[in-house]
Amino acid sequence: GFTMWMAGGGVKPSFSYGATDEFGYYATEDKVHVHDLHATLLALLGIDHEKLTYRDAGRDFRLTDVSGRVVKEIFS
Repeated sequence: GFTMWMAGGGVKPSFSYGATDEFGYYATEDKVHVHDLHATLLALLGIDHEKLTYRDAGRDFRLTDVSGRVVKEIFS
């Protein structure tokens, strides 16, 4: 688990999302994958992560790979 501080841009003020075990090693509630984090940050910037693609070696790539969901619970 890790901590991230976010302010402005449509994020709820004074809000905590998710929880870890007593050692901070395992997520126990509301797990967010790094692809979900990227999708959420892009959504806060007004960018659709599923349409933001680039082509390399004949294959389309996305910053969120083939997954990633926008965590709308943190939006104000």
